[in-house]
Amino acid sequence: MVVLTAIANMVILHPLSDFIDNYTVSNSSPSYYYQGCCPDGELVKLPRTSLVEAIAHKLMQHLAQNDLYCREGKMYGILLVELPLGEQRIIKAFSGLLNGNSIVEGWVPPIPGRDEVALDEARTLAELEAIKQEIITLKQLSQRQEYETCKSDFEKQLQKISDRHQNYKQQRHEKRQIFCETLTGEALIIALEQLDEESRQHGIERRHLKRLRDETLHPLKSIIETADIQIRELKQQRKQLSRRLQAEMHATYTLVNFLGQSKSLQQLIPDGLPTGTGDCCAPKLLHYAATHNLKPLAMAEFWWGTSSAQDKIQGEFYGACAERCEPLMGFLLSGLRPNPPEILPILYEDEWLIAVNKPPGLLSVPGRYRDRQDSVLSRLHNLLPDGMAIASVHRLDQETSGILLLARDRSSHRQLSQQFQQRQIYKVYEALLSGLLTIDEGVIELPLSADLQNRPYQQVDECGKFSLTQFRVIAREKDYTRVEFIPKTGRTHQLRVHAADVRGLGVSILGDRLYGCVNNANRLHLHARELRFQHPQTGESMHLQTNTPF
Repeated sequence: MVVLTAIANMVILHPLSDFIDNYTVSNSSPSYYYQGCCPDGELVKLPRTSLVEAIAHKLMQHLAQNDLYCREGKMYGILLVELPLGEQRIIKAFSGLLNGNSIVEGWVPPIPGRDEVALDEARTLAELEAIKQEIITLKQLSQRQEYETCKSDFEKQLQKISDRHQNYKQQRHEKRQIFCETLTGEALIIALEQLDEESRQHGIERRHLKRLRDETLHPLKSIIETADIQIRELKQQRKQLSRRLQAEMHATYTLVNFLGQSKSLQQLIPDGLPTGTGDCCAPKLLHYAATHNLKPLAMAEFWWGTSSAQDKIQGEFYGACAERCEPLMGFLLSGLRPNPPEILPILYEDEWLIAVNKPPGLLSVPGRYRDRQDSVLSRLHNLLPDGMAIASVHRLDQETSGILLLARDRSSHRQLSQQFQQRQIYKVYEALLSGLLTIDEGVIELPLSADLQNRPYQQVDECGKFSLTQFRVIAREKDYTRVEFIPKTGRTHQLRVHAADVRGLGVSILGDRLYGCVNNANRLHLHARELRFQHPQTGESMHLQTNTPF
């Protein structure tokens, strides 16, 4: 058993050199945390760092070279682990099946339990496939098309008769008026009876056609209704089979955490689990690490391939899914020590305000959801004696580094906010563009608005908010251009859109994958370098500067 485990590890444990060479460790904060509360209530986190993101990008390049990985869209994940002697390795996983296989060389195997129900699973999958084909056959009954064709033909005939009868009806109305004016006695009675008889014959003709329609369509409709009932019954049968198989699998799937504890999925989530629970990347990776004495250091999951629901973007990183993975994180991470937040570099501080050099990957303020609470503001709240009184005056994008200004009292916050609103703050950003610019300086004026169907993406919109940016080329470095941006307005993603859009510079900022950069960069190369403003209490002219870290 020990020999087999060692052989498996040799295949599944990959050295970092397989993915990256000469990687410089970044000081940026993690862009995301996998986290959960242990049974004792302690919150444990596992970060997604710039290092694992760089490794994941290298894996994406490998996937792109093989059509097998592009045929079906799915989540892929990597876990950076530490061996008992301190060496670091990479393990990787895919969600569900890969081209119909649960075990693929070089990837971590599925969580134990699938083998125990493999026979039932194969039998049930065959039954489900047979039901699927039967449903398809019932949906493609020839009587369905025949019914629609006949129904359409009768509707056309009835409409044609109705139009003809309407014309005759109008003619009869006119004749009645004439007869009443020109005829009397028996002649008038006979003439009117003839018109009434014509009306009755038209009614008989219409009823005859409707009766013929019903006699033709009713047998077809009966066949279709019977088929629809069968389809509903088959779908219910399919649902019951799927639920039974999932229940069997969840009862046998056993997870192990870093305390050595083991529980089945059914024990962990007794109220019911969605389909696919236990087959996601994160549980596979963490279970494998826990059962092979590997210490997790960082993890990343991303989507690759097409998405039938169009809710996933190829190459984008995603956190633990709310339904299948998040409920398991607390148990799976039990035994790991919580990682303390990194100390923020403070550039300036007095009794009224504080300025920090925000690292890339860290939010300016906490997000809406539980996994997005780590931020500059929350760290200051926790670290400083007066932390809870501190409030943000402005924000930087999560991936943007540089000067972030915060107020320590309401008066200072109000005055600084007014300076930002009235555009009295002078801001200078430095960026590295992913291509060469042919012009040296200029002004970009492109109105912006949020793309409501693709948040947080911003777009150029003639009806959007006025947005103005000055720029100046600092240097040209091989295939890149170092640029100084001076934004005159402060719209969301303003510099990123003004750089990437063809109506602006037409060259995206290096590392800005949201706006089209395809280079394998370890961060967004955008830095808030300088900030000039008037001190809210002393009136002194303040000029804060930082070195650009790239």
